[in-house]
Amino acid sequence: MEKLTFYALSAPEKLDRIGAYLSERLIRDVSRHRYGYVCIAMEALDQLLMACHCQSINLFVESFLKMVAKLLESEKPNLQILGTNSFVKFANIEEDTPSYHRSYDFFVSRFSEMCHSSHDDLDIRTKIRMSGIKGLQGVVRKTVNDELQANIWDPQHMDKIVPSLLFNLQHVEEAESRSPSPLQATEKEKESPTELAERCLRELLGRAAYGNIKNAIKPVLIHLDNHSLWEPKIFATCCFRIIMYSIQPQHSHLVIQQLLGHLDANSKSAATVRAGIVEVLSEAAVIAASGSVGPTVLEVFNTLLRQLCLSIDYALTGSYDCVAGVSTKIIKEHEERMFQEAVIKTIGSFASTLPTYQQSEVMVFIMNKVPLPSSQHSIEAGKAGENRNRLTQIMLLKSLLQVSVGFQCSNMLTALPSAFLERLLSAALMEDAEIRLFVLEILISFIDRHGNRQKFSTISTVSDISVLKLKVDKCSRQDTVFMKKHGQHLYRHIYMICKEESNVQAHYEALYSMLMLISIELANEEVVVDLIRLVLAVQEIAQINEDNLTAYNRCALFALGAAYLNLISQLTTVPTFCQHIHEVIQMRQKEAPYLLPEEVFVERPRLSKSLDRLGPEVFFWQSKISEVLGGSGYNSDRLSTPYVPQLTDEDRLSKRKSIGETISLQVEMESRNSPEREQRAPAEEITYETLKKAIVDSVAVEEQERERRRQVVEKFQKAPFEEIAAHCGARATLLQSKLNQIFEITIRPPPSPSGTITAAYGQPQNHSIPVYEMKFPDLCVY
Repeated sequence: MEKLTFYALSAPEKLDRIGAYLSERLIRDVSRHRYGYVCIAMEALDQLLMACHCQSINLFVESFLKMVAKLLESEKPNLQILGTNSFVKFANIEEDTPSYHRSYDFFVSRFSEMCHSSHDDLDIRTKIRMSGIKGLQGVVRKTVNDELQANIWDPQHMDKIVPSLLFNLQHVEEAESRSPSPLQATEKEKESPTELAERCLRELLGRAAYGNIKNAIKPVLIHLDNHSLWEPKIFATCCFRIIMYSIQPQHSHLVIQQLLGHLDANSKSAATVRAGIVEVLSEAAVIAASGSVGPTVLEVFNTLLRQLCLSIDYALTGSYDCVAGVSTKIIKEHEERMFQEAVIKTIGSFASTLPTYQQSEVMVFIMNKVPLPSSQHSIEAGKAGENRNRLTQIMLLKSLLQVSVGFQCSNMLTALPSAFLERLLSAALMEDAEIRLFVLEILISFIDRHGNRQKFSTISTVSDISVLKLKVDKCSRQDTVFMKKHGQHLYRHIYMICKEESNVQAHYEALYSMLMLISIELANEEVVVDLIRLVLAVQEIAQINEDNLTAYNRCALFALGAAYLNLISQLTTVPTFCQHIHEVIQMRQKEAPYLLPEEVFVERPRLSKSLDRLGPEVFFWQSKISEVLGGSGYNSDRLSTPYVPQLTDEDRLSKRKSIGETISLQVEMESRNSPEREQRAPAEEITYETLKKAIVDSVAVEEQERERRRQVVEKFQKAPFEEIAAHCGARATLLQSKLNQIFEITIRPPPSPSGTITAAYGQPQNHSIPVYEMKFPDLCVY
């Protein structure tokens, strides 16, 4: 062997003939079953290959690969393993000169076949599979970095390599949780095909460039489909965990796009399959973090929301063709529900990886898809249409809540556009109690920036606010501007929600949290005054009971007011205000405990039917609060003015039980039960006709104004220059003539009835006043 090596090194041009001779001997020995000589020939070839690094090695390699192929074709496991080991040694050699004509197609096919070995003997089967994986690893190493070699990333190669590795990964114990980092295993564990396949897959994906990711991921998706591996989702999650940790971070969004495309392709598959894909998406998004969404942010959310709406249709129609009874597949509603929850969770996972400005865009995007009576989305008629609308509204608002939970912003004015807030608040006027609760929760998650939400989860009259350990910051300038712009909208919707008969304890808890969080996060003195007025107006709703609320609703509103005023009085630190609130609460504890949260918001609330016969001492009085706060520098005039919600267009557009329940009138309704009846001026009488006339007139005036503006703009855009100049000249002439008239009247005033102008002292004055002493009207001075 030493002589042969020396000869080959000293006469490299003979290498190809040496290789050809050894190849011929090996082929003959294999066919004659002389396996000892086969081993000798392969060892000789290996040693020559390792020793000789010259430009003529290419010709020798051809003979070498021919012999390796012969061994791999053999049915003897030992020869297959021998051939594989030789190929792996060759794969680790870095060649100086490229080969333009070498092909590895046979080796990819054969090694992939060995990976799927089903030999009867377990040990031999394991060895063959491991040899196959090592062979594939060798092919990848040999070809992946050399552009002149066969392109290993072509689909025909990837469709064999990737499934072979996954097949061996698949046989890991299902209960075993796999680490995302390379495993630090013992020698015995390193010998298993599973570990080797994982290492090989990581190496393959780590070398994948931008243009090759798609070809590497597609076989994974097909394999999971063919073997029904989405449903348990354990293996699918494990695969994509390996993929996401192995590829280069900047390519993460390509994997996400592939998964989203696969979800679309499987939109008519069983709900369990789709749920598996979505949960894998969620895992992948968390791993990829900020790189998960890529350049097409809204496309990701659009796909997920489309799948959500499709699932609602499937659940309602019972068919994947959206026509009841056409599909032969049976759709289980609870499975669709699980899929919908998985989609909502995934939307939250994706949103949490985005910066604040993109989260804001996503929330606007989701809100624009919610079908509302006032929006462009068509509201379907009929019972089925109502069900679909309601489910779509609930699912999309759930998605929005999931995004808003992770949303943190210091400047709410820029983060939450006006159009978004208007649409969200209009959903708060929906008849459905569940939808209203979601809207409140979303608003609370926006406002709560210091984690105070949980401290107000239960409504109670706390005697010492310090036990809550609230995190309070001074209200910023941006927050003040935000409340000036949107405060009245918020108050109005809180007021309207309080009037709903279908409210339950969860609604009152959310309203309480919202009132307190506005007071802590966004309040200056003006906001505190408005909130106190609002809560007193809510007390009046329960007291007058024009909306025929139940005893529970009325007691709950009284209790809500007591709990809020108790805390706000301690936050304002005005002793007289605290004293008044404390006195009323104590009086309620003695006379009417059913007006306090401790008795109302429990499993079995204590209620009273004699709410109309309550004494004045158990109510909070606006005049008293105005007096005590006015003395401490608060705006007493504003405090003493009862809160009246503003009328807006969305009331007229929102789909309610009746117009009377929707429109909040800017009217102070006199009532015999009002605690301050004697202090109020009589209200103007409002009839249906006056309302109708006001609405029609305002719309007509707006239309006329809009048409006039359009005509003016159109004239200046389309009319010839001469016509515009003539029009402007005529107006200038008219203006000049008017001014001349004014000057003339001012300089020569008309005679007085007596024929002379009487001066201040009664003396006749016939001469005119000099121009420089005249006082012209403001309109004439330029």
